[in-house]
Amino acid sequence: MAAVTEAWETLKHAIEAYTGLSAATFFTVLALATAFYYAVSGLFGAPAAPPPRKRELEEMEPLPPPVQIGEVTEEELRVYDGTDPKKPLLMAIKGQIYDVSQSRMFYGPGGPYALFAGKDASRALAKMSFEEKDLTGDISGLGPFELEALQDWEYKFMSKYVKVGTIKKTIPVVDESTADASESQAAAQTTEANSSHSNVAPDTSEQHKEVDAEESTKE
Repeated sequence: MAAVTEAWETLKHAIEAYTGLSAATFFTVLALATAFYYAVSGLFGAPAAPPPRKRELEEMEPLPPPVQIGEVTEEELRVYDGTDPKKPLLMAIKGQIYDVSQSRMFYGPGGPYALFAGKDASRALAKMSFEEKDLTGDISGLGPFELEALQDWEYKFMSKYVKVGTIKKTIPVVDESTADASESQAAAQTTEANSSHSNVAPDTSEQHKEVDAEESTKE
């Protein structure tokens, strides 16, 4: 106890000698300075980070595994264009459908390639076109460089995304009654043409008779 008292007396003398203040005044000023420092730090400190936005939260959530949809028509594929967040984001190349949900920032609503989603955009990708008329799977008439570009896109999709289906090829339906009528009309035209040829053919039997009569007279 004597040692503690001696140390305190030594500290008091040191404070008075170096600061000119009494020990009580010195510790009061020190407490006020500390409080002032923390008050100023609270006013000018870095602001708290804003809460993450809804879209960022959605992107952070794990994506569900791709679901196979099988063979669908182009019209059925349109519902997977990203407007319904409960449905996967799909896109087709050369009739093959891929799940591009992991690249929603590119192919989803508001993305730079959003107009390709829910469609077979083979022609548009080959030509790097954003025109409505090129948003089709018809690649007829494309040049070699365009076909090569399309092949590069296909390789990229095959390596990055999961194939989940194919586009059903539509075959035009022909009305059987119309087809039968067309066949009957064609057959009638063929019969009429043959009949016409037989009517205009010359009767050679009378000519042969006249030739034989002339030869007999000369003899």
